[in-house]
Amino acid sequence: MGQGEVMDIAQKALTTVLYVAAPMLGLSMIVGLIISIFQASTQIQEQTLTFVPKIIAVIAAIALFGSWMLNVLIEFTEGLYLNINQFIE
Repeated sequence: MGQGEVMDIAQKALTTVLYVAAPMLGLSMIVGLIISIFQASTQIQEQTLTFVPKIIAVIAAIALFGSWMLNVLIEFTEGLYLNINQFIE
């Protein structure tokens, strides 16, 4: 296995991680922005106010996109296992 093949696998792994994490991170960021706007408009500067809505948003993202995220991870893993004989020299 050459250096190029290792870099290709690492690139695919990082891309898969970004795809899987994007829905949770995106929803958390949107909720955080909404809470920040609310805090700025009401002048409530409580730092712990954002934690519970963000946790609920992440749980909702997992509930909504969980099957898709699992399918992406399964496809990546199956691709590795099916091509494992090409990696071993």
